[in-house]
Amino acid sequence: MARILVVDDDEQIRTMLRMTLEGAGYEADEACDGRAAVRKQRENPADLVITDLIMPEKEGLETIMDFRKEWPGAKIIAISGGGRSVPGDYLLHAKHLGAARVFRKPIERSELLGAVRELLAEGACLTKGRRFE
Repeated sequence: MARILVVDDDEQIRTMLRMTLEGAGYEADEACDGRAAVRKQRENPADLVITDLIMPEKEGLETIMDFRKEWPGAKIIAISGGGRSVPGDYLLHAKHLGAARVFRKPIERSELLGAVRELLAEGACLTKGRRFE
């Protein structure tokens, strides 16, 4: 079962995303900011990370950069509702920093689950250096 880490400072969004992912058959964990996400990834690595971009403590762009340094192959989906700038600006930066997919909030669940399935399938079944699809 694929494990997904949901990173967002908004507890309601984290819970909604976790429940959506669990309902689709994934194991999901939550982190309230980038610091907690990095710590959780070190303790129990996720197959995919969904991170908000505007958060206190350690925001999403910095989190993506840290994941790229420590886990270069990490699959990352960035989400944003905006902030002081338009969401597209943050999402464009996230894409340039290595997010595989980006979504504006509110997120269409079917689109998010489609992106999750697609990204997890890209790295499925790596065994002894061989890839099986």
